[in-house]
Amino acid sequence: MSAIKKVDIFTDGACSGNPGPGGWGAILRYGEVEKEISGGESDTTNNRMEMTAVIEALRLLKYPCEVTVYSDSQYVCNGINNHWVDNWRKNGWKTSQRQPVANKELWEELLKLLDIHKVTFVWVRGHNGHPENERCDRLAVQQSAKFR
Repeated sequence: MSAIKKVDIFTDGACSGNPGPGGWGAILRYGEVEKEISGGESDTTNNRMEMTAVIEALRLLKYPCEVTVYSDSQYVCNGINNHWVDNWRKNGWKTSQRQPVANKELWEELLKLLDIHKVTFVWVRGHNGHPENERCDRLAVQQSAKFR
């Protein structure tokens, strides 16, 4: 049996207006091989685009992988690393203020993907010269511009 594949994924989302036209971008890296993907929506939010970038990148993986996701989204990283999503699910998809969780369907989709892959989320400071984050930001902004 072959060893589990280790993949790095870099993601970013952008939105003009929040809500408004938005885009997302991701880079998948396996060894020396890289693939860039991106997309967008006409009426969305920054958080939705940040989550969509992660989801779409994970969906591309053909086999269970060990993945490190690098994101400048504290919403995404904290949602997983600080177990917000676990608490929301336990509380019937309600926040600590008893409000419905935003983007519930995206969180549910992400959780399904996390059951397949071993994923570690690493927060990176956005717009701070991180080369892959800057590339993902350019992809996301290009996509959002298509809907303006």
